[in-house]
Formats: sequence, C-alpha cells, structure tokens
Amino acid sequence: MIPPEQNAEFVWRMESVLEVYQTRYNSAFPVVCIDEATKQLVQETRVPIPAQPERVDYEYERNGTANLFMVCEPMMGWRRVEVTEHRTAVDYAHLLRDLVDLDYPEAAKIVVVQDNLNTHSPASLYKAFAPREAQRILQRLEFCHTPKHGSWLNMAEIELSVLSRQCLDRRIADFNTLKTEVKAWQEQRNQEQTWIDWQFTTADARVKLHRLYPSINS
Repeated sequence: MIPPEQNAEFVWRMESVLEVYQTRYNSAFPVVCIDEATKQLVQETRVPIPAQPERVDYEYERNGTANLFMVCEPMMGWRRVEVTEHRTAVDYAHLLRDLVDLDYPEAAKIVVVQDNLNTHSPASLYKAFAPREAQRILQRLEFCHTPKHGSWLNMAEIELSVLSRQCLDRRIADFNTLKTEVKAWQEQRNQEQTWIDWQFTTADARVKLHRLYPSINS
C-alpha cells in the first residue's frame, strides 16, 4: 500500500532506505533486514491418503501459533529465521543481541532495516537487559525504518514470501516440527547463497512515485 498523495514523511523514509541499499558493500558495516510473520500450527485429525496428489481431509485442529523472525543480509545471500513462541519486545531484544554477538561479532556497525512496529525500538533492549548491556548492544546498531505503508521496501519481506511459498505452504502440526522445517529451508537457501537483486533506486522513485513528492513553490 502506498499513500495516495504528497507525503514528505513517506518520501524521506523511503529515500533513506533506498540510499542504504545503494551503498557499496562493506563487511564492517553490513546491511541487515528484519521482519516477522505468524504461522498457524495445524494438527491433522485424520491421516492423509497417500494419493497423487496427496488427499488431505478438510477437518483439522488448531494447535496455536508461532512467530518467525526473518533476519537477512540480501547483498550476501544469507538469512537466519528465528522461530519463537511469542512476538514481544523481549523476544525482539534477544534477536538483536544475537545479531550483534553471534551473527556479526566482527562488524563495527550493523545497519538494520525494519518497519515501525511498536516493538522495533531501542526501548525493547531496556525491557530485556540491564542498562549497561542494552547500551552495549545499541552502540553496534544503526536503525533505518521503512515508512508507514512502505513495508515493501524491506527486503526481509521478500524472504518471508519465499519462505511461505517454499516451506510454510502446508499444515505444520507443532512448534518443534516448524523449527525443524524452517531450519532445513534456511540451510539449503544459505548454501545456494540466493541473494536479492534489488533494482529500485532513489532516481526511480523520483520518477515513478513523483506524485508522492510535495510540490515546491518558489
């Protein structure tokens, strides 16, 4: 969804994200995209019939939900999916700590592209950790937020779409099975080093989305 009229807030945030994507790769300053999605866990009530194609009964049993955090570095063709039982500020804070300490321990600064969900705030770190620890993590991070109605600018959303089509497009009964399936998908896709060829630039935006830019009366 894109705003229907001139919107300075939108174009400012959009151009900020696009400029980040156009920056020359530097391993000391990796660009990482974060997004999240919910998966409904569904338990079969009858054993599927192994036909061609497989026949599955329409009845099923809801078995709760799980959250999936997608962390990806599109320029390098790497991603990590963290499956959690909840999607709280504390869960997000632990994700950031792992990003800093486990995924990119050698990076000087990690540029994080994400949307404006209420938990996507430095305050989440202070909810999860002591002030000294929260500050230590924050010193290694630089946030770049997509505009409201601009989640399509987050490349992690593309990865979640691929995950949904290739791995989550069927009934998965429980939390542990979901973690196993997602891990297998992640390892295969990382081995293939599948990266996103992002083509949309600031110059493109100023032409194709010209109506969003405020008119300047000199």
